[in-house]
Amino acid sequence: MLPKLTLVLGGAASGKTAWAERLVLRSKSEAVYLATAQAWDQEMQDKIDRHRAARGDGWHTVEAPLDLAPALRGTGKGQAMLLDCATLWLSNIILAERDPEAQTDGLLDALALCQAPVVVVSNEVGAGIVPDNALARRFRQAQGELNQRLAAQAELVVAVMAGLPLVLKGQIPEPQQ
Repeated sequence: MLPKLTLVLGGAASGKTAWAERLVLRSKSEAVYLATAQAWDQEMQDKIDRHRAARGDGWHTVEAPLDLAPALRGTGKGQAMLLDCATLWLSNIILAERDPEAQTDGLLDALALCQAPVVVVSNEVGAGIVPDNALARRFRQAQGELNQRLAAQAELVVAVMAGLPLVLKGQIPEPQQ
């Protein structure tokens, strides 16, 4: 049984999404993939296409680059949702000139009310150098705050490095038979 909220953190290309997908599929629930990516260029479209192909047909995909609450409200018992990823969602929020703090409040409220367990994938961005421009510094600060608030609300927090999980909070559930 998946916890109500799981946070999976990691760096770029750390294996966090693949690990989170396996966690959701092991639950034996109907898998719902809440996608936040937007294809602004061909490279990003190719990445989205690769992710879809790797996931296969066992997922119901909902695209919500900005407004996550309706998608979270639309799930029910017997489902498990993978939100991939909070980092792209936050980027979309900032680029749309929405208030990240207010949007984060709304996301956390929607997660608390969601009927299905949710696994949120997010990038850990605090281990790098201080960005050289104001927008990047603002994003890094907002991402760190988002991750901290998600982690505080989550029952399970896992860091993934080189495809390997390191439990920071809670316990990884056993696979359902």
